[in-house]
Amino acid sequence: MRRSVVVGLVLVAIAFAFVGGPSLFTSPSTSDVLPEEDEGPDVVQFDDSESAFWAYLNAAESFEKRSPINVVVRGETDEVVRLLTEEGETDWEELDEEHEDAEPGTYSFLADEGHHATGTEWGEAAGTTRYAYVDPGDGEGQWTRETLQLEDGDYYGHRMHIRLYEAPNEGDRWVAMQAHTEHFDWFTLRHRVDGVEAAQLAIERDFMSLPQVDNQSDVTRINLENSGPSDADGWATLVDLVGTLVVPGLLGLATGLGASRRGGDWPYGHLTEADRARVEAVADRIEARHLLLAATIIALFLGVRVTGIVLERHVDALSMHAIAALLYPVIALGIPVATYVIAAGLERRIDAAVVASLSLSVAVWLDYGIVGVDSLPVDVVGQRMLVVVALGLIAGGAARRATRENRFNDMLVLGSVLWILVLGGTLLGYV
Repeated sequence: MRRSVVVGLVLVAIAFAFVGGPSLFTSPSTSDVLPEEDEGPDVVQFDDSESAFWAYLNAAESFEKRSPINVVVRGETDEVVRLLTEEGETDWEELDEEHEDAEPGTYSFLADEGHHATGTEWGEAAGTTRYAYVDPGDGEGQWTRETLQLEDGDYYGHRMHIRLYEAPNEGDRWVAMQAHTEHFDWFTLRHRVDGVEAAQLAIERDFMSLPQVDNQSDVTRINLENSGPSDADGWATLVDLVGTLVVPGLLGLATGLGASRRGGDWPYGHLTEADRARVEAVADRIEARHLLLAATIIALFLGVRVTGIVLERHVDALSMHAIAALLYPVIALGIPVATYVIAAGLERRIDAAVVASLSLSVAVWLDYGIVGVDSLPVDVVGQRMLVVVALGLIAGGAARRATRENRFNDMLVLGSVLWILVLGGTLLGYV
């Protein structure tokens, strides 16, 4: 039992050092889990428009500051959409109703391949509704659904997504947008929003590439004071397609508002004789099965990512849900089962546990590198730490020294239960 406790503590330390620590200290969005609430909104209104909008979107009709508006285009909605999606005569493909939206939805990439006027293949998308709060100008604010959604990218990889909301009055001529980047999370079977800045910059570049847009005067930044969620800094892109840039004002409509190398044979130059002996002893214990275990975990995890993207792009007969049903068992069952089978041939519990947990940590970071993720929310960091610990316990519980008296030992049982609870709780929305 004491050995199991030691292994567990080592796994927790590995999970924090290789997953939790780097994420918490380097990710700009890890602290933004619970959105700030507001009793009533300050709204953005242009001087030549009667209507106004609140600078955030929400999944419900409430004033939680979740998704910041980061692009506003002065112009007719039809013209804005045409400029973003134009490639001669554009024929949209039909959207399968099974597609969902990000957080917790998913999208479908629908644009025909070809050269688009802006250089980005924005395609029409559909998914979970996000509500915008608008005021027609009579002081009676209302919640409205998006006019349109556009996207560019891979369903099972990385993508940009835009929600567009048009002015409630026909003559006001403004379109507010919320743009973000996201990636598909195979542990949760949902898309996770990475940030808003990269998508905002992409839209800026798209409009600035159009010959009818003067880069100096028609594309500017305005402060909507909606910083905080994700990597939002409060500054939105303002694109003027009506010929005159109008400076917006704010109106209150409601009552409330590592160690360095210093010479010597690193790392040995900083170790005592006893430490060196321990390192050499560990190195002597490394065998082919350790390497096989590491390679298998990394290959299975990254293989699901790559296979999902390949199937999405080249196998039209499989729907997005069919691909998920085909590949998710590799994550949920394939990785722990393969870990158990390979680790059963290892002698020491600590060796098997450390190799498995480190390998999954490496696989997670390689996967984030593939999809270009550089920021994570706290709940995702916590979930990744738990699965790293769970897989390490499964591997440690499968080693020969752990199964001498009982094949279903405490480490194996605890690791299996933790793996099932974390993945099951994640799918059900509890983790």
